[in-house]
Amino acid sequence: MKISRDDVLRIAELAHLELSPEEIGTYFGQLDDILTYIDKLNELDVSQTEPMAQVLFAPSGDVHPELRDDVLRPCDSADAILAQAPDAAKPFFRVPRVIASGGGE
Repeated sequence: MKISRDDVLRIAELAHLELSPEEIGTYFGQLDDILTYIDKLNELDVSQTEPMAQVLFAPSGDVHPELRDDVLRPCDSADAILAQAPDAAKPFFRVPRVIASGGGE
């Protein structure tokens, strides 16, 4: 076992979670499985692997389409979208109140 019951309780406390005894057992098993898997990853020989600044960075300088430049474009659809709304006050949608004021209920 890579983790103890006390470790699970401490993690739950830090996350402000109140766990039932069944949940403690469930998370105990799940966290132990995760830590066991990480130990397997630590066994890999990565001595010949260069560190990366980010996953999509290619040391050869290849351009990635997923890293395209952000281009500012006007949005011409706002009027059409607001025209479909049942109650709009440009540039906003009007919606029913969902939070009661006063707070003394």
